[in-house]
Amino acid sequence: MRILGIDTSCDDTSAAVVEDGRRMLSNVVSSQNDIHLKFSGIVPELASRKHIEMIWPVVREALDSAGSEISDLDAIAVCKGPGLIGSLLVGCSFAKSLSYASGIPLLGINHLEGHIYSNFLEAESPDFPFLALVVSGGHTSLFNVKGPGIYCEVARTLDDAAGEAYDKVAKLLGVGFPGGPVIDKLSRRGDPTKVNFPRPYLRGKSDFSFSGLKTAVLYHYNKYPDTPVEEIAAGFQASVIDVLVKKTLDEALRLNLKAVVLSGGVSANSELRERILNKASEEGIRVFLPSVELCTDNAAMIAAAGRHHLIAGDIAPMDLSPKAYLPLDKRACEVVEQSYR
Repeated sequence: MRILGIDTSCDDTSAAVVEDGRRMLSNVVSSQNDIHLKFSGIVPELASRKHIEMIWPVVREALDSAGSEISDLDAIAVCKGPGLIGSLLVGCSFAKSLSYASGIPLLGINHLEGHIYSNFLEAESPDFPFLALVVSGGHTSLFNVKGPGIYCEVARTLDDAAGEAYDKVAKLLGVGFPGGPVIDKLSRRGDPTKVNFPRPYLRGKSDFSFSGLKTAVLYHYNKYPDTPVEEIAAGFQASVIDVLVKKTLDEALRLNLKAVVLSGGVSANSELRERILNKASEEGIRVFLPSVELCTDNAAMIAAAGRHHLIAGDIAPMDLSPKAYLPLDKRACEVVEQSYR
């Protein structure tokens, strides 16, 4: 089963060919970081224009790298949301056109589902059920994953996503974009105990909140402008990681789940990866981490998630419309929650 994946959910144009949902034959990502760097954030109009320019060259390169032609494909999987609507429209329009012209089935994939399935492209992948932490610039959520297509969101951010907080703190400190890799690098040179920022645990709740932490960084920066940026970065990151690790493992223990998977751009963070592995081992929980290159947006994860849709006959219609806001199927929550009663 050979599936072409296409992802244009944000600012990266990506195409990939994946076999049997696990074997990555190609994964091409065209980054727009240089375009958005001077704005310290993504400009949606510029992103969608660049997608129009790059979509066919990227798809062609992915097919060539995989030694495939369009006629070799069993399906075309495209990210239908959530994301920037202009960017999503480019990918969906291209995928629908290719599907219509070739007669190859079209699959519409939720971006969050794709992130979860990035872990199935590694040599070792989790067995169901497991808890999935999806943590990126746009999302910070925990999903109880009972099986393919059965996801229950058990926690989410009430305001800023963790990755968004990283970007905004990096912009405040004037250290570059995207904020995640920059703050992670700076933190290695700082002492996380020098600036003690609050830990927004929201006691009694499984949800996340990073808006107040971001504000605490702003207040400290304005009051103590001479504090080395490495110390601020280290203190900020220590707070984020403490919250992510504690809440994830607490929820896994509450649900009696013995496996946790990480996904999303922030899951590439070196401290998060090290800390959750160490803490989880103390609780007898196994952690699955995607390769760093599969943490950020990519089309291989979209193709991997497409496999179970194709097996189930979940073919997308030609009037498939992308959506900027698109949660995973909440009806699945009832299935998951009932199994734990």
